[in-house]
Amino acid sequence: MTELKYDKDGLIPSVIQDHLTNEVLMVAWVNKEALELMKSTGYTHFWSRSRQRLWKKGEESGHVQRVISIQLDCDADTLLVRVEQTGPACHTGSPSCFHKTIYGTTDGTMDIIPELKRVLADRLENPKEGSYTCLLYSDENKMSKKVIEEAGEFVLALKDRNDEETAWELADLIYHVMVAVTKSGLPMEKVYEKLAERKK
Repeated sequence: MTELKYDKDGLIPSVIQDHLTNEVLMVAWVNKEALELMKSTGYTHFWSRSRQRLWKKGEESGHVQRVISIQLDCDADTLLVRVEQTGPACHTGSPSCFHKTIYGTTDGTMDIIPELKRVLADRLENPKEGSYTCLLYSDENKMSKKVIEEAGEFVLALKDRNDEETAWELADLIYHVMVAVTKSGLPMEKVYEKLAERKK
């Protein structure tokens, strides 16, 4: 294994990412002991610079992070840890610590996927009157037909080579597929495993 490059205090920054959506949840510091605890327990552990001690994420809140994978960058001085997050990652109650935009906009980025995923899960658990998503959840035939309908409209728009219309139809297709997947409870891990088999 490549030798990790810890800083003068024996620490290395660790970027924590949701394993399903790639949403960056937080950044924390790791020393050798914390890294070994991650590997041996399967849950994230960090070094608190303010408290000068090891801590397990969620030890008080219960919002633990189960480690899925740990990757090292090309300079061997930063870790990327993909996790299954229980509850919100941020102490403020936000899903991610990176919830404040100070420049530009997240419109037009993948940021919408985890946001939409959370909304769809909430509509399933807490139905809301007048919600189109809840209407689909209550009528599986309609929900299934919409996936087929939107797939057809996407292909036709693609054939017409109209970017605006194609983007609209693809957004409709993604939304309706996400609704169906959320309703079915299909684990996305299984889908990603099948996609990985297609890397040829």
